[in-house]
Amino acid sequence: MWHFISEHISEATGQFFNCQRAEPVTGGHTHACFIIKDERHRYFVKTRLYDDTQQLFHEAEGLEALSQTNTILVPKVICHGVTKNETPNMEYLVLCHCRFVTPDLNSYFVLGEKLAQLHSVNAHTSYGWPHDNFIGLSVQTNGRAASWADFFAEQRLGSMFERLIASNVWQKSDGNADDIVEYARNVLSLHQPPPSLLHGDLWQGNVGFTAKGPVIYDPAVYVGDAETDLAMAELFGGFPDIFFKGYNNTSPIEKNYIQRKPIYQLYHILNHGLLFGAHYIVQAKDIISDIQRTKYA
Repeated sequence: MWHFISEHISEATGQFFNCQRAEPVTGGHTHACFIIKDERHRYFVKTRLYDDTQQLFHEAEGLEALSQTNTILVPKVICHGVTKNETPNMEYLVLCHCRFVTPDLNSYFVLGEKLAQLHSVNAHTSYGWPHDNFIGLSVQTNGRAASWADFFAEQRLGSMFERLIASNVWQKSDGNADDIVEYARNVLSLHQPPPSLLHGDLWQGNVGFTAKGPVIYDPAVYVGDAETDLAMAELFGGFPDIFFKGYNNTSPIEKNYIQRKPIYQLYHILNHGLLFGAHYIVQAKDIISDIQRTKYA
């Protein structure tokens, strides 16, 4: 495998590379990760058993889309492919190696500014993505839509509930999924935000800091409401307040964001329920209860 990947790197960069050492490193839950080296170069590589989902293709596509905005740093995609004449074949993604440093508070301020710049790129006229991709190991359904309320209600919450119900993770006793989806649609019905390219899975584990600035990776890109990235950034430990100050300094956050935030966060909690089970379903039910109390207050 490493000989095949070395040849692809050499072809992609125009510089000879021959992997002399492959060091396993901790990565995500979905792939094996390595740092590979020769005397002069090092690269970060993800590998997985090849199948028709081509998850690493979608990751490469997302990184390229983010990079093309020339706003926030992402790891440069060197090459992507599938090994041949091996059993089993492996899908691989080669990225430039980023040397991370310990961030200070100003690093998070800059991260907020850069994310706001990403969201402000005016290059889209509809919501969604040309095809489905992935958020973690879960399929993220897409397609194109002119209405943000319809897109989020159907392709985010509705699609996720369908899979939870099919997997027996969500029971009737947990709540009527259709009612929750329709409530989300109604809340968002008068909200038609500028279509922004999103990271899609923006939490602490998908952000690093280098001497050149903050770097985001492992995206689940699509075009939607910038506030969804902010809502995700408040989950799972969240970013420090100065991150939001940096964002707000560049692109003021609407005061009604607080009403939409739990609806946006629900998508990610439901996805974690699908992937990791009951604890997150309990959390999802708590969010839904809070949303319903707000509805009838």
